[in-house]
Amino acid sequence: MSRLTVYDALRGNVAGHFSTHYLPFRFLPIAYRFMKIAYLASGAAGMYCGSCLHDNTLAAALLGLGEDVVLVPIYTPIRTDERDVSEQRVFFGAINAYLQQKSRLFRHTPAWLDKLWDRPALLRLVGGFGASVDPARLGDLTVSMLRGEVGNQRKELEKLVDWLLDEVRPDVVHLSNAMMLGLARIIAQRCGPPVICSLSGEDIFLEKLRPPHYEYAKRLLVERADDAHAFTALNHYYADRMADYLSVDRRRIHVIPHGLHLDGHRARNKPVDGEPLRIGYLARICEDKGLHLLVAACELLASRKDLPRFELHAAGYLGAGDRGYLRELQGRVAQGPLAGKFYYHGEIDRQGKIQFLQSLDVFSTPSVYRESKGLPLLEAWANAVPAVVPAHGTYPELIADTGGGLLCLPQQADDLAEKLAELLGDLPRATALGLAGQQAVQTRYHAGAMAEQTRSLYLELLNPPESP
Repeated sequence: MSRLTVYDALRGNVAGHFSTHYLPFRFLPIAYRFMKIAYLASGAAGMYCGSCLHDNTLAAALLGLGEDVVLVPIYTPIRTDERDVSEQRVFFGAINAYLQQKSRLFRHTPAWLDKLWDRPALLRLVGGFGASVDPARLGDLTVSMLRGEVGNQRKELEKLVDWLLDEVRPDVVHLSNAMMLGLARIIAQRCGPPVICSLSGEDIFLEKLRPPHYEYAKRLLVERADDAHAFTALNHYYADRMADYLSVDRRRIHVIPHGLHLDGHRARNKPVDGEPLRIGYLARICEDKGLHLLVAACELLASRKDLPRFELHAAGYLGAGDRGYLRELQGRVAQGPLAGKFYYHGEIDRQGKIQFLQSLDVFSTPSVYRESKGLPLLEAWANAVPAVVPAHGTYPELIADTGGGLLCLPQQADDLAEKLAELLGDLPRATALGLAGQQAVQTRYHAGAMAEQTRSLYLELLNPPESP
């Protein structure tokens, strides 16, 4: 008898055995205490994003622990640089969601027509043409999605929940971000399983909505937060931030740090005598991530005579809306002290990313906003690269926990330059900081630890303490 067959029988999914799909988890025999987990992951219109990378890595690690995980793409297919463990089917397809927002007609179209718009290949194609993820243009759609069962996408919501509760029958449902909280209430109304929600930068998106959508969405987000049984955050900074932002009890937010899949990561290449040192940036190419600040800092360094020769190397996704930003930076570099010392490597896959990181001597992503995740920093440390990052968001917490680098004043190119100069001018110290970061990743920020902590949270929700 297969594991799935035994599992279904124990849960009462064989006709005539039980009257409910949701036999309490605590009553299963110890030998069969594995979970069915539905993880709903929001796609990002064809680009690599930290949330997609995190969700896929976590789902794969939970599968590695023997749990039964269904990773369900929402809006668009997810994009990851590791083995994609997500379902091929996409729910709440971006095309359908948009059409149903803009026209009543599409809120009543037949399922066969909806499936045409939800084809993953078509959604990838639309994403490849630069489909907008600009919050300023998505205010009405964001509000409608948060309205859930009374929003314009109710038809899509019902299709998803029908599939989850009638076919998947999970023990827990995990939402990848709080902008999906509109899904939680109808699951509870239909006596579904507990809903857990990750917190992953929602405030940055929400703060860019235009009035009146910002005020309405913020109010709905606070209201819908009550529908989740628990939240997770990647660090204490963001847990504290969102407890206040969502007006929820801080004890409901569980900090589970991100964990990397470590295969392939190793110590960085040693500098070659006579070759320029490399300062590196790996993130989306956009103003929010602060590449312009790093360029400005490196221009200051290039004018100094007391430092070894260096180059600035950048890599990461470049969306259609940010191509002008990069062109402006490249034009500026060509006419200044960094001329001939700046290289953009484009978007790179996992192997290319690891090779890129291992070629660096110092790493920096001087983000303008308060970073809620910091995944590229962990990836740099996985390859023993020391870092200089701004003293806001999650970065102070990560630096304090790992000892993997230095903090600089946020949005201050001159202070960033000074901190970079400290490491370029003292390579033994830089090496020690990088190795400290690598040790922390190998012991505390790996996928196995993340999966174990997440599974423990699921078990805690499914097996609450007995009331006295």
